Amino acid sequence: MFFFAGAGAALVLVAVLAVNIFIYESTKKYMYTEAVLAPAAQAVLIPGAAILIDGGLSPIFRDRADAAIMLYKAGRVAKILVSGDNSTVSHNEVNPVRKYLLAKGVPGQDIFLDHAGFDTYSSMYRARAVFGVSSMLVVSQSFHLPRAVFIARQLDIEAYGMSADAGNILLRNYVREAFANEKAFLDLLFRREPKYLGEPIPITDDGTKYP
Repeated sequence: MFFFAGAGAALVLVAVLAVNIFIYESTKKYMYTEAVLAPAAQAVLIPGAAILIDGGLSPIFRDRADAAIMLYKAGRVAKILVSGDNSTVSHNEVNPVRKYLLAKGVPGQDIFLDHAGFDTYSSMYRARAVFGVSSMLVVSQSFHLPRAVFIARQLDIEAYGMSADAGNILLRNYVREAFANEKAFLDLLFRREPKYLGEPIPITDDGTKYP
């Protein structure tokens, strides 16, 4: 019995390792660390992250927003899509980012909010299905970017990653990501549909029309 349990655990470990290596290797050519070198795209997507108790952005979230602003001001994108969890009135990951972007000089018409980006897969799926995004730059940290870009490309989005690394990363982020990659692989395999879709919100439109 111990032999079979050990063999099963070894197979799971090999599978986890194989999926992580595959995702990393298949996306590394799409990664950038400088805004001026990144390819032009329709929009930049800011994936959701934690909000502080006072309503401010966590360091990781702020770094993502700052990277998006750099891309926008460098003329690499025309629109910014903020995706996050707004499943309850008290939990809103997207409106604080909008306020931050506005304070940094980004016009409201170029900011779009995805209130139902409950996870990375949903954010990428909805970017294509709801917002009509066909090409985008994803701003996130190095532990998360491969998965985000991999999912987006598997969902027929011409996606590239822009690093938002600024020293606010912990080891547990990488450990968590190793298993999140497995979930992403299964989501894509079964083409999971997000909990909410809704009416189209064209990314080419005026963002102020969509609260």
